[in-house]
Amino acid sequence: MADVVRVEGLQKSYGSRRAVSEISFTVAEGEVVGLLGPNGAGKTTTVEILEGLRKRDAGTVLVLGRDPGKRDRRLSACIGVVLQSEGIDDVLSVEEVVKLYASFYRPRCSVEEILEETGLCGCEQERLAHLSGGQRRRVDVALALVGDPRVLFLDEPTTGLDPAARRKTWDTITRLRDRGVAILLTSHYLDEVQQLADRVIVLRAGRIVGDDTPSHVAGHSGYEAVISFRIDDAIALPSGPWEPASVAHGVTTLVTEHSTEAMRVLTSWAVLHSVELEDLEMRRPSLEDRYLELTSEP
Repeated sequence: MADVVRVEGLQKSYGSRRAVSEISFTVAEGEVVGLLGPNGAGKTTTVEILEGLRKRDAGTVLVLGRDPGKRDRRLSACIGVVLQSEGIDDVLSVEEVVKLYASFYRPRCSVEEILEETGLCGCEQERLAHLSGGQRRRVDVALALVGDPRVLFLDEPTTGLDPAARRKTWDTITRLRDRGVAILLTSHYLDEVQQLADRVIVLRAGRIVGDDTPSHVAGHSGYEAVISFRIDDAIALPSGPWEPASVAHGVTTLVTEHSTEAMRVLTSWAVLHSVELEDLEMRRPSLEDRYLELTSEP
């Protein structure tokens, strides 16, 4: 797959504060890349530079082979953007605002198709001022899709959506990826990123501290699995392929790099000595675990 977005050595400062410090990454055709990081990590600055809304200080940025900083109308016609907030006139109806934005693009998707895709059928005549927060967010997504974009920038696209609408938006993003659209997604919902992203880029203080698939990022936290259970404090655990046990709020936790062998040793010992391991659970590190580890301050 060809790279649709290419960033090399990107830098941006606000006065003496370095917001983005020499970051480099790509987004390929038909790829969803999740851009993660705490507030102030440089996510919004990076995305706004890619959208052509903010000037960079240094580095190379290309979207579909063009520099977004030059505000090329041919490039603008090929990208879709969902911002964190919008400034649409509240007196317009849903249908009116979608038709208005659709008129800016040729060729363009039909209004009916966009309304169906984003779950807005049935509220076409509603004024934006009367919509719920979740419905307003769906309008934002609809306006990003009216030009049938080749590149899509999604900044917190499911904020305020109920679970059903959120899953419908996930389905829309998946269909767009399958059609070859390159998608850069920022979200604080890490389950959403783990579900949708082919690759995850983690920013901290303007630098990239992780860049890999969600499963590989989650698996690089220095251990393979965590085993937890409740047991009588007076019972001594056997030795096994795990680090020293920790106990908090009555829950014993074992960290191990050998999950299968650790479970075999633990359960065999429990059966042999008639010990009940209440609430026994084994889990692997999640993307959230690794994200918190990568973005925590030293």
